[in-house]
Amino acid sequence: MKTEKIWSAFSDTLKKFILSKVKDEVITDDILQEVFIKIHLNKSKIQKKDRIKSWLFTIAKNTTSDYFRKKDFIVPYAPNYKFHDVNSKDHHDARDCIVPLILNLPKKHKEVLLLTEIKGLKQQEAADQLGISLASAKSRVLRGRKLLKKGFMDCCNYTQDKSGFLKGEHKSIAECKVCS
Repeated sequence: MKTEKIWSAFSDTLKKFILSKVKDEVITDDILQEVFIKIHLNKSKIQKKDRIKSWLFTIAKNTTSDYFRKKDFIVPYAPNYKFHDVNSKDHHDARDCIVPLILNLPKKHKEVLLLTEIKGLKQQEAADQLGISLASAKSRVLRGRKLLKKGFMDCCNYTQDKSGFLKGEHKSIAECKVCS
């Protein structure tokens, strides 16, 4: 089968698939181009022509996952999240510390928490973007939240009540180990 024929038959479907994962038109086009380079270079290896669609989607899924693994993962903040000026002398609360604490976590926890807690994605969407299973995403969120809780306890001397909730008063900016 010729690459042009594969392009005509599947490029729109593959593009929609990639766009659903990446959520960016320009990056989608780049990934789609990379997918078709791989298809062109490896099309002679496919033995069963009736399974070409699943083969194409496997390449698209793996290429999209590679993109998320390779890139230096920076997530834009959610537009509805209210950040305070960390350098403000008259106001400092836990919201000022949450992003710096997340950024100090190990990469696998940092990525998933930025996507779910800051950007507001559902765990399945975060799993898709990171190229991991939903179970892995849930596990990373749970462990990341525990690490984040420990970060608040270390930074701001919060304590945990019997139910596992943090309690205490937030430190001033001068006393905060994260923001000072």
